[in-house]
Amino acid sequence: MVSKRLSREAGHRRKFLAIIDETPECERAVAYASRRAKSTGGSLVLLFVIEPGDFQHWLGVEKIMREEATANASAALDAQAKKVRETLGIEPELVIREGKPSEEIHRLIEEDQDIAILILAAGASKEGPGPLVASIAGKGAAFPIPVTVVPQNLSDEDIESIA
Repeated sequence: MVSKRLSREAGHRRKFLAIIDETPECERAVAYASRRAKSTGGSLVLLFVIEPGDFQHWLGVEKIMREEATANASAALDAQAKKVRETLGIEPELVIREGKPSEEIHRLIEEDQDIAILILAAGASKEGPGPLVASIAGKGAAFPIPVTVVPQNLSDEDIESIA
């Protein structure tokens, strides 16, 4: 069970959470989340989760790989944040976590009681919509707040008209 959301109380703003990863559809999630935040007076949180399975090497190599992964995560977040700043004038909150994506999303939602809506984008590949979107249909992986799934094929104009 998720803790009470505070986004509607005095001194709080509703936050829209978008996940940044290396998939092409993540840009659609950011586009929709940032426009919803702007149109509703909310704010935007961008989360990049570094999966720890990549660091199973000797200690020195593990440290270098972790630093590289963190630098790549920062670069991906910064690139998305720059687009949001330039197009909408919103300053997003940037978060980097290490762990399993669904677990880290749950943790962040529990820690930040202003996060009220999770925005994901569905991929259009043969492999399916993507692991996070697929997980919301699973019994144990459902997220504790409403989830909006944005189709990858929506244009900026489409998103602007519905956000």
